[in-house]
Amino acid sequence: MSTALWGGVLGAVAGAGLLLVVLRLQVLRRPQLSVRVLPYLRDLPERDHTPVLRSAAASPTSAAAGIFGPVLRSAADLVERVLGGTASVRRRLQRAGLDRTVQEFRIEQVVWGLVGFGAAAAVVLLRALGGVGGAGSGIVFCVLGFVCGVFLRDNRLSSQVKERERQVLTEFPTVAELLALSVAAGESPVSALDRVVRRSHGALSDDLAQVLARIRTGEPVGVAFESLARATGLPVVARFATGITVAMERGTPLADVLHAQAADVREAGRRLLIETAARKEIAMMAPVVFFVLPVTILFAFYPGVLGLRLTTP
Repeated sequence: MSTALWGGVLGAVAGAGLLLVVLRLQVLRRPQLSVRVLPYLRDLPERDHTPVLRSAAASPTSAAAGIFGPVLRSAADLVERVLGGTASVRRRLQRAGLDRTVQEFRIEQVVWGLVGFGAAAAVVLLRALGGVGGAGSGIVFCVLGFVCGVFLRDNRLSSQVKERERQVLTEFPTVAELLALSVAAGESPVSALDRVVRRSHGALSDDLAQVLARIRTGEPVGVAFESLARATGLPVVARFATGITVAMERGTPLADVLHAQAADVREAGRRLLIETAARKEIAMMAPVVFFVLPVTILFAFYPGVLGLRLTTP
């Protein structure tokens, strides 16, 4: 067989493979019949609405997980055994507000690692075409790309936790003031919480909605807020939950407690803003010293130096 014929056969096989992948992705992205019908059949239990279907509709890596599911799960188990820290990952997922299990997060880490591996392999291939580098160094570079992808996903999770905590700190004074106004108007703490949750949107509102759901299922108010205090990673929210629990148990005026906590958070925000401004002020000296000042000196002294050169015999 000639080279052109081999090229045509290989191109046809690659095109057929890509076509099969695209068709499978379309099937996975299509809503299941049970997902479309069961919400309208309220008298029947949703037995077919399994967690696999929910994750397939929510996770951006669900299509790849559906195609290469067993391989990805095996790789995720291997990453779990190597890295460990299941409790830490579960806590960070909860603090980031992500509705995912540890295994799903490990699968995402594997996908990110494969992306890093592919990028490193592309670089190694380009270097090999240029006649630079060997096979051993290329393998090591690809392995490093996979490891970097895995750790970048973990770093991304930590960034998501910090971003959500920043949103909670921003929303806390307003939510606390709204709760204080509702309680001062004569509503019970549960009614005030329900009103604030319905009127507000955000990360802290989602956490309070979970607390309200626990209360409505029969859990005591103090226990529900204590669970919020244990789950959160912010001391401010933990003090807020503990303060509400103590105020309800001992009869302390709840509105005054909420007003005081909101004032404390605003004052802490002002101090943080002043500290950030002081650090930025020092950082702003760098362009002034290294760029603006040399240009000013050059414009001031260069005409004099040029004049001295012209007048010197």
